[in-house]
Amino acid sequence: MLTRRKILAGMVGTAGAAGAGVAVLAADAVDTEARRAEYRRWLDSLPKAPAPVLADHGLVASERGRWRILEANQGVCVDAEHFYGIGNHALVKHRKDSGERVAHWFGPTGGPIIHINSGWVDGDRLVLSHSNFSQLPMASSLEFYDKHTLQPSGSYSFGIRLGSLTWAVRHDGFWWACFANYNDSGTTPGFDQRWTFLAQFSDDWQQLQSWLFPPQVIGTWHESSCSGGDFGDDGFLYVTGHDEALLHVLRLPTQGVTLEYVTTIKVPFEGQSWAWDRSAGRVIYGISRARQEVIAANIPVLPAGL
Repeated sequence: MLTRRKILAGMVGTAGAAGAGVAVLAADAVDTEARRAEYRRWLDSLPKAPAPVLADHGLVASERGRWRILEANQGVCVDAEHFYGIGNHALVKHRKDSGERVAHWFGPTGGPIIHINSGWVDGDRLVLSHSNFSQLPMASSLEFYDKHTLQPSGSYSFGIRLGSLTWAVRHDGFWWACFANYNDSGTTPGFDQRWTFLAQFSDDWQQLQSWLFPPQVIGTWHESSCSGGDFGDDGFLYVTGHDEALLHVLRLPTQGVTLEYVTTIKVPFEGQSWAWDRSAGRVIYGISRARQEVIAANIPVLPAGL
């Protein structure tokens, strides 16, 4: 039979055990916080990656010629004898030596060609990157034109994808294409320019890999995105934004998912799409949208060690 003394003794014992449990929990909490502090100190001792800032190696392109081409408000591509001005739904062909126009093509306003972004010369054809910017859902295609007559010769539709196709080039046995997202109109709601990516494709346009752009390059895009790009004869990837007179140099990373930033070159054209003149060494043809000009520039060789 329980007596009052036994009940009180039991209550005291229970309270004592509870108190001991609280003391153990408090000790565990102190020990856990000590381990966390030790882990934070270890993390702080690890080497830090460089801050994502633009490099200044004093690299400046030198201008070698310019032509006023009204229609070339999106970009330009080039071969040994001609350059091709690109507009939303316009193509014009000019001689490099004299600037004389020798051919043109204009698509109808409101027709199937909405927004040609850039071009790449592939033998006897022009490969033009096209999108429905700024319509939604975002959709893109490659449009092929005979480079002699500038008449359409074929099309390949990527259909709906996250991002507008702004440029596509061939390099090292693959196709490489940029799908741009923006901070203003024409982007799928909920996404922004950080979702812009470079993709590697096989000859039958099966995507193999893709990479993000480095933050210091994205920081120069303002409200827009990556408008031009191609690999140089040195194996580096050269890209431009939409508005700044800057040519960024990148490389494919050995680890991770983000293109590796190398350096930046000052150029005499403000972003948009451009093209290497493969017949003239390190020469690029770009455009100034504000001045309605096609501009050729010599691109300096990168310093050793980059």
